[in-house]
Amino acid sequence: MLPSPAPYRLRAMQLADIKNVTAVDRLAYPTPTRETLFRHELTENKMAHYQVLEAAQQMVGFAGYWLIGDEVHVSTIAVHPDWQGRHLGELLFLNILLAAYEHPACLVTLEVRRSNTVAQALYQKYRLAVVGERRGYYRDTGEDAILMTVTPLDGRYRQFLAAQQSNLFVRLQTEA
Repeated sequence: MLPSPAPYRLRAMQLADIKNVTAVDRLAYPTPTRETLFRHELTENKMAHYQVLEAAQQMVGFAGYWLIGDEVHVSTIAVHPDWQGRHLGELLFLNILLAAYEHPACLVTLEVRRSNTVAQALYQKYRLAVVGERRGYYRDTGEDAILMTVTPLDGRYRQFLAAQQSNLFVRLQTEA
């Protein structure tokens, strides 16, 4: 887990977090994830890795990914609306990218709503490229997903992530 600058704390998600996670999920997404899915991910899915982000003694965001073979597939990132715009989604995403090296993985991939240009800009900042689309991927609206990937996860990319981490930590501490 990436060390976090004060006043933020990243840690592995636990079953006791599910109530707060689903509360944030309901606020962040048009169709929230069922509590039972998070429970299943934490207890039954060996590929699943989830984290929560805390600040001011509350859970303000979470993220998850699946390790499928040697690929990291980002499954979700959400930040409570009251905490958005503070680079916390970036902190969660950066932690996933750095975790990929611990497995090790050869690539990171994800789907993002075509309309979510803010998230797309973040992913492009971290050098994810558009590699395809999934028509009608989101069941709630029928919206298409853009498929984005970054590879290779080599030493040069890790150096890039280290520089991004330094810059992000300065911004987080300055704005806290």
